[in-house]
Amino acid sequence: MKLTKLEHAALILEDDGARLFVDPGSFTTPITDAIGTVAVVITHEHADHWTPEQLRRILDQSPDAVILAPEGVAKAASDFSVRVVHAGDTVEVEPFTLRFFGGKHAVIHSSIPVVDNVGVIVNDKLVYPGDSFAAPDLSEIDVLAVPSSAPWLKASEFIDYVLGLKPKHSFSTHEMVNSVIGKQMADARIQWATEQGGGRYLGLQPGDTYEI
Repeated sequence: MKLTKLEHAALILEDDGARLFVDPGSFTTPITDAIGTVAVVITHEHADHWTPEQLRRILDQSPDAVILAPEGVAKAASDFSVRVVHAGDTVEVEPFTLRFFGGKHAVIHSSIPVVDNVGVIVNDKLVYPGDSFAAPDLSEIDVLAVPSSAPWLKASEFIDYVLGLKPKHSFSTHEMVNSVIGKQMADARIQWATEQGGGRYLGLQPGDTYEI
């Protein structure tokens, strides 16, 4: 399975000629190649994780792709057919097995509503929590996507998240709200935390790929 990191929180997984998009949002370069897409996972309703324009670009090339997302996204994306998923659900979209976990977005501030958020485990290999530090029900994590910068997080949280999960490999996501220097600082801390558990930091940049 090939992983491609796009800008911010967006990912592409490819296996056996099929594609899975995750969180193609407003901070991600417009999607231009989406042929063969079987599914799109949207973790929550915030625009940096999905936009109508990004969904249309994907569906124009792969009209049979299924959109999987929590209830809040289904309401926000009412012009699209969305299959609602919840924490604990497992969905088979060949060749991908998707297991969802978590349930709620991390708290930004008491004045801002907490929305639904589902993390996703892809083929029991890749763990991506969306905008949360929810822990997946997985005894061993091959690749962990780690949120590295956001109004809802601080460095101690993502460091402890990585230290607790001890992934074999990790890379940072949710980085487009950071400066170049800020990203370098966050990446260094994620690398350190990953190495404490014997893992390896992948350091993926937008456009980079990794064979899982």
